[in-house]
Amino acid sequence: MWLCIIIGVLLVATIIWFIRRQRSLKLRAHLMQEAIRNRDFTFRLPTDGLLPGERAMQQTLNQLGETIRQQVNQNEVESWERLTRVLTHEMMNATAPITSISQSMLGRDDVKDTPLEPGIQAIYDTSRHLSEFVKNYRKMSELEKPVLADVPIRPLIDDVCKAYPDLTWEVSIPSDIIVRVDAGMLRQVLMNLIKNAVEAEAKKIVITPNDSPSTNQLRLYIGNDGLPIPAENRQSLFVPFFTTKRSGSGIGLSLSRRMMIQQGGMLDLAEKPLSGCHVGFILTMLIS
Repeated sequence: MWLCIIIGVLLVATIIWFIRRQRSLKLRAHLMQEAIRNRDFTFRLPTDGLLPGERAMQQTLNQLGETIRQQVNQNEVESWERLTRVLTHEMMNATAPITSISQSMLGRDDVKDTPLEPGIQAIYDTSRHLSEFVKNYRKMSELEKPVLADVPIRPLIDDVCKAYPDLTWEVSIPSDIIVRVDAGMLRQVLMNLIKNAVEAEAKKIVITPNDSPSTNQLRLYIGNDGLPIPAENRQSLFVPFFTTKRSGSGIGLSLSRRMMIQQGGMLDLAEKPLSGCHVGFILTMLIS
């Protein structure tokens, strides 16, 4: 009789555990679905407390979200690149003759010191500005293919630090980490991030490893204590030519992201800056 009671209790407990387990898994599926629907591909669920098969499935889903995010960003960059080529061609065809003709007219005696000169000068200055704008477009479409090599990451970061001796640096990168990158491109990306930080009045730079969803990737957190990025600008941060600075071209971050994608990596804005930082970026690259 006692055996029957024990078996009954175990059976009831198993049923209750099974029902709760299914509810938990259903909730996980719902959360992942909502994250994808909202285009939040950085969403991750913990794998602690799961059975081996459930843990493997959750790890796969987490990695799938990262893969989708990278593919979406790559497609976005490729779309901007195609648009860039078209706009570059059309704008060069339009601005080149205007610049040439207006410059020629400014040198004529019947134009100098007449009411016509200020107007023609304005035309010339505007066309020159558009030409500079086109040059920035070309930077987006004429990137050379990266030459990947095994590069020790710490010495490269130390070289960047030396270029900005007035900043306070907090670098916690092990000296034995080797990444598979184009050293020149990676240095330019780092310099772009630091330059932006300085322009945002940063005094301190923090570079530290960040949790990575894959064992063959290194994710670096690069943060600073400069002016925070307004919430309304975060979505447009990597859109080519978007800038909030009067003298900015809006090409630095979009160009940096494209260079990282070409190397099999990624550049993202951190969802939440670390303590002591107002802005943070996540730099993802392959480990050798």
